[in-house]
Order: sequence, then structure tokens, then C-alpha cells
Amino acid sequence: MAAETLKDGPVHTLDLASAVLSLSGNAGAASAAVFALLGSDRRFKVDPEGRWTLCGSPPGTPLMSLRYAVVDVETTGGPYSGGHRMSELAIYQIRDGAITEEYHTLLNPGRAILPRIEVLTGITNEMVAAAPAFENVAREVADRLEGRIFVAHNARFDWGFVSRELVDALGEAPRVERLCTVQLARKLLPSIRRRHLDALASHFHIRIHPRHRAHGDALATARILIRLLDEASMLGLLDLDALRAYMRRPRGGRPRGAARQGQQLSLLDVGTGG
Repeated sequence: MAAETLKDGPVHTLDLASAVLSLSGNAGAASAAVFALLGSDRRFKVDPEGRWTLCGSPPGTPLMSLRYAVVDVETTGGPYSGGHRMSELAIYQIRDGAITEEYHTLLNPGRAILPRIEVLTGITNEMVAAAPAFENVAREVADRLEGRIFVAHNARFDWGFVSRELVDALGEAPRVERLCTVQLARKLLPSIRRRHLDALASHFHIRIHPRHRAHGDALATARILIRLLDEASMLGLLDLDALRAYMRRPRGGRPRGAARQGQQLSLLDVGTGG
């Protein structure tokens, strides 16, 4: 009921208490009841003015109808904790089985790119010298991720860099659901022995160009995601809850009952990523 109420936009705490819990009169008690109901649910967030919004999509929304942000990053070559940063970022938006928007930028990481990474990606220190620092594009990046499912090939790596740089620049990162195409391929394509980007691209006859550049790799990942969603559909996994449940099943488990669109499975694992 709360998700249905919020699907058209933000709703204040007291209005939500009235609409969902039929509570009015005592503002303190009504607010406490809403926070008790929704405060620990990652699908919902509240701003400092008390307006609630929906982070994810209502259960039952078809997988193809969800909004995805497919991301790839290139970095200076080491861990974030060692001071390494992104040197390139690309985001492709997907909805209804089609790529709807694209975003790509080089980034000035404020430090040297390791020589082996220059050779691998073709991104040189000279190329990024005039590029914007991440803090100058952070708001646009956050807006392009907000309300979408974050997808990457090895999502843990890409989300690790993107989220930390967003926190550094803005103080927070969007609370988004995450999917990893490596993990999806492992469950949806069990007969495929290798799941690296080149292997999946070859399996689906998808060209990657340029390879080891954020825009080339992200575009290939976006096209792979669309094909993986088709695979999920053929297994009867019609919504995100069903897909999540199938991903948690032991290897070889069948998607029993997954075809029931709208089943109310837990989304507590949302955001665990790859």
C-alpha cells in the first residue's frame, strides 16, 4: 500500500500516515508509526522535510519495464583506499528493452594513471588533464542513477568507485538496487563456462568497441543485460522479486512459483550488488 501511494511522487509523513495507516490527529504518533513501518525498508527513503519517496519499483513490475542505469568505469589502476580514482565513466539508461539515454565523460582523477592502465585502456594522463574533476559532474551522475537499478559487469567494483566518489563529492550516494551481469549470467546461463565480458559478448554476438573504455564496455553490458532479461523471462521470472529469489536458489534450483507476477518476496537483500 505504501509503495502504491508513493508511485506517483513524494508524500509527506503525515499524509502517508493518513493514506496508508488511517492515522490522523496526533502528529507525533502518526509519524512514529510511519517510521516504524518504513524506516528499515530500503525501498523507501525520507528527506529532511519529512517527504517519503520510493527508491525501488513496486513488486510485480515487469523486469523489462524497470529503469536500469548500466555503468562502466575506468580507473587509475589501484584500490580506492590507495588514493586511486576514476578516469572515465559511462552510463546507459535502459527501459522497455531499449537503450534510451547515454552519458560518457573522461575524468581528471587528480593523480597519475598507472602505465599498465594507460596501455590497457589507451587513456593517458594528457587526455584527462583537461577533463572535469568528478566533483564537477557528481550531481549529474547522481541524478542519472537515482530511481534506477544500478547494473555493471562486476557491479561490486564499479559501485565501489562510483558510490565512494559520490559520497566524497556530495556527502551521500543514491540508495539504489544493484544487479551484476556476472552473477546474472552465472545463474541464467549455467552452461556457459566463462562469464567475463568478452565471453558473454561472444555468446550473444555483441561487438565491444572500444574495448577497455567505459563507453564501449558499458554499451556492451547494456546489450548483454537486455539479453539476460530475455533469458529470465523465458524461465518465468517476470519481476525483480522473482529474479532475486531465483538468484538466491542453490545451483540447479528451479524457479518454482516464479511466474506469479507480483509475488511478495523480501527485498531486504536489495543493494548487495555483485
